[in-house]
Amino acid sequence: MHSPLPVLALLTNALIWGLAWWPFRQMLGAGLHPLWATALMYAAIVLGFSALRSGVWHQVRAVPALALLAFSSGLNNVAFNWAISIGDVVRVILLFYLMPAWAVLLAWRILGERPTRAALARLLVAFAGVLLVLWPAGGAARLGAALGLADVLALLGGFMFALTNVLLRRLQAVEAQARMLAMFAGCTLMALAAAAAGHALGQVPAFPPFDIAWAGVATVLTLLLLAGNWALQYGAARLAAGTTAVVMLSEVAFASVSSMLAGSSEPSLRTLLGGALVIGAALAAARRR
Repeated sequence: MHSPLPVLALLTNALIWGLAWWPFRQMLGAGLHPLWATALMYAAIVLGFSALRSGVWHQVRAVPALALLAFSSGLNNVAFNWAISIGDVVRVILLFYLMPAWAVLLAWRILGERPTRAALARLLVAFAGVLLVLWPAGGAARLGAALGLADVLALLGGFMFALTNVLLRRLQAVEAQARMLAMFAGCTLMALAAAAAGHALGQVPAFPPFDIAWAGVATVLTLLLLAGNWALQYGAARLAAGTTAVVMLSEVAFASVSSMLAGSSEPSLRTLLGGALVIGAALAAARRR
């Protein structure tokens, strides 16, 4: 019999990210903006990683293409963490999971993988679902005005997550530790840059004085993110790509159920129908893989 540990590992990762909206909101309520929180947590991870694997930096510098991976991964985390801190969690998660649709287009452009008719059909279904999620009561004329900051961040995060996955495939010959360190460093630098720019524009408050209320949450979440990353590496390395994709979609369920139980999300029928199309397209893509 096959061991259930790889699936359990992936479910652990999905659970951590599916519940991550809560600690980010707790830190925001204690005065630590999600951009500063992201920079702080990943800086701690980079420092710890560098202390244990100091030679990896040489590998990172030897592959200039890792800079693009650092950029996409960093912007993905910045956008997602900010979005789930301020937006309707279910809506944000569903918009973020347009990622498989973006991946089809990016793989076509970057990897030269021409999409099949079935892939294009899934693409149309996913985009139709997003339109349902975003469609305002006033019709198409009010679509632009109905887009909030959280919506834009969720869409950007999903696009950058898809780009990150495509780049990981293109850079699969590079040492895994070098890829991981590049991604962690990118999260740190992009979060710092976004926080500084947002502060200069008056959109992000200054880094707050030390407070155990947010420091304790940040410490626990950092350890959980490390555990989740290890679980992802363990599970994904032992399962087929399609199986991994299906299991990781459980993050949608974890985030949706927890946010609705906590009263942080009240999805409309249109949002649920649109979400069903988005997730259905993602499941179809995973089964195909």
